[in-house]
Amino acid sequence: MTEQPQTTRREFIHKAGVLIGAGIMVNPLSGYSFTEKKTWTVGEIIDSFLSQVPNAPFAQTVDTIKIGSRDTVVTGVVTTMFTSMEIIKKAIDLKANLIIPHEPTFFSGQDETDYLQNDPVFRAKYDLMAAHAITLWRNHDYVHRMQDDGVRVGVVGDLGWKEYYTPGSRILNIPKTDLRGLINHIKAKLGVPAMRYVGDLSQICSKVLLLPGAVGGRLQLTQIMEHRPDVLVCGESNEWETPEYVRAANEIGMKLSMIEIGHSASEEGGSEFIKNWLNENMPGLPVYHIPSGNSLQIF
Repeated sequence: MTEQPQTTRREFIHKAGVLIGAGIMVNPLSGYSFTEKKTWTVGEIIDSFLSQVPNAPFAQTVDTIKIGSRDTVVTGVVTTMFTSMEIIKKAIDLKANLIIPHEPTFFSGQDETDYLQNDPVFRAKYDLMAAHAITLWRNHDYVHRMQDDGVRVGVVGDLGWKEYYTPGSRILNIPKTDLRGLINHIKAKLGVPAMRYVGDLSQICSKVLLLPGAVGGRLQLTQIMEHRPDVLVCGESNEWETPEYVRAANEIGMKLSMIEIGHSASEEGGSEFIKNWLNENMPGLPVYHIPSGNSLQIF
């Protein structure tokens, strides 16, 4: 029998990217086995994830390495929403040298640090990771831009709504409940002690528009106008935008409500999604999802 040439992993990912770029939606990993892989570098993990994102890598993205190196051999991974000091310390305790947060680590959307170099808060976070050779790679744009938004998939699972979810859709038709019952359901499922809302607590809700995170008031409003849901469930919104629209809608007799979960809780399922993806595609690699919680407390 003639021996067939072996395809390298790098060649495989390149070919998969070409297929995705051409609009051929396949599972790039279906023909490649990771079971024999013993160790992973940060770069290999990043490249493997990007191989499942249409048109990746992006020319403009916030999903870059903020500290550390692609060449680091990974001993363990922590996925989370926000890289707090507590998360860094837990990663150290777990001997995990790769942290994958969804949101910024250094207090701005682009993680700009030029003006923070002499700040003690920045130095505490950065220097602690540097001292323990931790690499931090943000995964925000890529997980949202998978063929089906990984954050939404994760949140739907956390809410127990998988049977009502149509892949790729922001609309879910759940069993009828009043707004009070829906709020209590979300609080229980996501572990949120309290959340803000606009609307009548007795309003019957079934058609849910789910927009985790902070997608912006304009998108929230255009989606409301397009889908006419009973209720918008979102992460957060500027008070002068969607909340005022929903209040005005109620004032003219429309049946529309809004539930604001809070940014972190509304997208935490996305970080758990990444943890599950790593478990499936990098078997044997220690991976931990640690919820970072909300920095804003309720008094």
